Amino acid sequence: MKYNILQEKSYSFSLSIIKYFQQIKGSIIDITIARQLLKSGTSIGANIEEALGAYSEKEFLAKLTISYKEARETKYWLRLMKDGYNVQTDSLLDDCEELLKIIGTIQIKTKNKLSSIS
Repeated sequence: MKYNILQEKSYSFSLSIIKYFQQIKGSIIDITIARQLLKSGTSIGANIEEALGAYSEKEFLAKLTISYKEARETKYWLRLMKDGYNVQTDSLLDDCEELLKIIGTIQIKTKNKLSSIS
């Protein structure tokens, strides 16, 4: 199997989100917010997996765009938890920011490739 850094980083991030959810479940953090974090945080990798199985560049870009949106939402929930509940989320925020940069770069390159084909 070919190594894909985005695939590995998003999978690792999903595992970190699951572990974090297990730690905060039952704490002072509202369960709705915690579940939103779990949902969006694990959706990043799921959509990257779908993108890697895409049948066209357009579908690849569409799934990657969903991953990017989910990463932005995840960043929002992490920031809200950090500022609203004063809990430690810096490491997850850093990882999320790294995913956003990688996904964003791939999106730009894919868009450029698609526009040069048209």
